[in-house]
Amino acid sequence: MKEAYEFSCEGDCLVGILHLPRGDPHGIVVLTGPLTSVKEQATGAWADALSERGYAALAFDHRYFGESAGRPRQLENPWAKIADIRAAAAALHRDRRFASTRMLAVGICAGAGYMARAVVEEPLFSAFAGVAGFYAEATEASIAAAAPVIARARAAEERWLKSGIAETIPAVAADTSDVAMPLAEAFAYYGTPRGAVANYVNRFAVQSRAYTATFDAVGSAKHIAIPTLVIHSEKALAPSLARRFQADLSNARVLWVESSGQIDFYDDPGLIATGADAIATFFQGC
Repeated sequence: MKEAYEFSCEGDCLVGILHLPRGDPHGIVVLTGPLTSVKEQATGAWADALSERGYAALAFDHRYFGESAGRPRQLENPWAKIADIRAAAAALHRDRRFASTRMLAVGICAGAGYMARAVVEEPLFSAFAGVAGFYAEATEASIAAAAPVIARARAAEERWLKSGIAETIPAVAADTSDVAMPLAEAFAYYGTPRGAVANYVNRFAVQSRAYTATFDAVGSAKHIAIPTLVIHSEKALAPSLARRFQADLSNARVLWVESSGQIDFYDDPGLIATGADAIATFFQGC
């Protein structure tokens, strides 16, 4: 069963879909997903799978995306997304149906990095699973190398603040010269009917890069106190960063699976079933 679920963060209304199991849930899962994505894509697919395994699961549109409020549109700000995650957890905790239910966290792709930071900050979460996580690393050297990109982003933000007009580029495109995700497999998902659902907008606010280029996820591992499951693949994004992330966890389980790339973690039924089985078993044992 699915129901619409709304909550607010910093005055903006966020819109989600709550996927409910038959019977009392084993736990309530908050999901967050890939760059620019919406609730009908990867998080919705994983929420469906987890509800089939006895968990209530919330997939939602972050601020600035999909049906949720917030301006500028298509702003990818990791810190805003972390605040949204915490607001979702607080709303579910206030919901009488889940007040005494364990709160669990699942992040997919970039969302795994955002969720890693969120579970450090949010004491309501009791366990975390990262799926094909992109655990971004921000160092002095990487920030220096990204200086032109960051300068363009900050200039775009200044123009937005003065004019209310946000500069955007495609999130994906066949021509990858100036896009947010210059990967052929990303275009094959977001740029085609395979993943381009009606609620999805193929745009990316340029000012986002002032936030994404300086965001560090891999360093959060040593601060995570709750049990964590890392699901990854050699053909997914940045397996070396995933290994570094898992190595610094104090209470970790790791599942390396076979995949054709990163994007099949978003919609491949067999891969999702394998991952959801592992997550359900992991959460039950925590």
